[in-house]
Amino acid sequence: MFGFMRQSAPALPLTEAISQVASGEMILVDIRDHNELTQTGKADGALHIPLMRLSMVADPRHPDFHPDLDLTKPIGLYCASGARSAMAVNVMRKLGYENVHNLGGLSHWVAAGGCCVPK
Repeated sequence: MFGFMRQSAPALPLTEAISQVASGEMILVDIRDHNELTQTGKADGALHIPLMRLSMVADPRHPDFHPDLDLTKPIGLYCASGARSAMAVNVMRKLGYENVHNLGGLSHWVAAGGCCVPK
């Protein structure tokens, strides 16, 4: 009944995503809100684009487009648990991004060996 809430393992292994972000091959985006970022910090190298602003900031036609986003590069998205980043994947695909991955939550990133910038 509530299949949209079900969490599944990311299609891209987190260790591979960590490696791609470290080498500059993948763009990492933290879509949590400002309060969450203040409380926990963020993954090292992640852009911070809250989910509520993503449809504007990720749209190359919008004046608020983030210049570090690239439709041709793989993009990894994370939130606190993976639910909002799953929604963000859909938003980005509708905007034309094809290689977009839900990486789950920040705790998944850290557990897989990803670095975190303190709050």
